[in-house]
Amino acid sequence: MPHSYGVRARTRHMFAKKFRDHGPIHLSQYLMSVKVGDYVDIFANPSVHKGMPHKFYHGRTGIVFNVTKSAVGVRVNKPVNGRIIEKRIHVRIEHVRKSKCQVDFLKRKVENAEKKAEKAAGKPTGAPLKRVTKGPKDGYYLPAAGADGVITTIQPLPFSDLI
Repeated sequence: MPHSYGVRARTRHMFAKKFRDHGPIHLSQYLMSVKVGDYVDIFANPSVHKGMPHKFYHGRTGIVFNVTKSAVGVRVNKPVNGRIIEKRIHVRIEHVRKSKCQVDFLKRKVENAEKKAEKAAGKPTGAPLKRVTKGPKDGYYLPAAGADGVITTIQPLPFSDLI
């Protein structure tokens, strides 16, 4: 068979619904509120062919730059020949999800604001505002080997030719 270069080529599993996930789209998908500047994940819904993004953008995260009545404009970074180009695409709302990429950042931002308020009030805070990498594990001693506590040293036997 000749090789296919179509728009949906090699998307057999990408554009297939998961097991027991078939059927119409939930109404909450259409009622999802999206504002300019929100982070969204582009995730193509195979049951809606209109406004479907190209397979390259499936699973990508972008920032909303435009909102229309049935679609959203999304800025997505695309690597092309060693450089990164910012692509602006319009995708129907069925193919977009709210991204959770900033959940940890926003939570840390609120916690840091609380710590700064405590520090301004005069309470001493020991925890730093910046994230701290997890250090090495604490050292410990192994218990003595054997019931009698004597350490046994094992060495290889010297080579002997059995001729």
